[in-house]
Amino acid sequence: MEASNSARLDTLLKRGELIESMSEMTPDYLKELKHTLIVSGDTELISAPAYYLAAKKAPSVNAFMTGIAIIQDELAHAHIAYHILEELGESQEYLIFKRDPKDFRYPYAFDVPLESWTELVTANALYDQAGFNLLGDIHEQCSYGPWKRGLVKVMAEENFHLRNGRNWMKRISQAGGAAKDELQQAVDWMFPLTVEWFGLPDNLKQHSAQLDYRLKGLTNDQLRQAWLSTVVPFLDSIGINAPAHQEGNAWVLNYPFPSTFDADDKRWDFNDPCTWDDVLSRWRARGPRNAEMVALFQESFHKFQVRA
Repeated sequence: MEASNSARLDTLLKRGELIESMSEMTPDYLKELKHTLIVSGDTELISAPAYYLAAKKAPSVNAFMTGIAIIQDELAHAHIAYHILEELGESQEYLIFKRDPKDFRYPYAFDVPLESWTELVTANALYDQAGFNLLGDIHEQCSYGPWKRGLVKVMAEENFHLRNGRNWMKRISQAGGAAKDELQQAVDWMFPLTVEWFGLPDNLKQHSAQLDYRLKGLTNDQLRQAWLSTVVPFLDSIGINAPAHQEGNAWVLNYPFPSTFDADDKRWDFNDPCTWDDVLSRWRARGPRNAEMVALFQESFHKFQVRA
């Protein structure tokens, strides 16, 4: 039976057709699909408290309301992923409210506190661009129909987040002085964290199941290059230094990759290159704000349960 399902799945994938139900999947396909959805859902969910804590420092009511609108979008995006996961047999309640904070699967960058409006809009421009690249690739290539269709809404709204970040970064840079210096400092620590966002380099990847099952179309390094090709020219255009340059058709980092990062001080030591094992250890340990952010939505749920 399993061999029959595998052959049928292979046929559908080769034809470029969409998978619409669990009956068309193999256990391995389902496992990879769930992993992809959990990472997406967790990333969208955790961005909400990360952005909220910084949005409270908005320079105006209008700016704050824009920040809240972005947070509302992110929560809706998370709901799409978790709802599909529930249809695939997972529990939304468990995934959101009952997992240990360290079990959440989202980029390490969100574990480092965003402590100002400048850092928030920089995150909109850098982090959301990374999400746009990743989800755009999935939207274009994804073989699972419900997820592919759900991403139509997500992609449109992520574009709004990007525009907000870019518009504000441009305004801050044009202001010059201390405001521009603060913006440069935000880019200095957030840019390398976003480069990490795309995961291990291709030569260290142990399997290619997501590519084989058409759950994505580009490799980690290809996605990283796509991000660099968009972000570096933008930063150059507003007079902010980016630690990368173009050589031929490729974008090259101006620092050892990977390098050692001090999350508490938000400081990179480019004179201390580290190994990817070191990076993976840092990711697994999570960062300084992991437990705090997860607690923001889990504690309210537990209090509600007690009162009920």
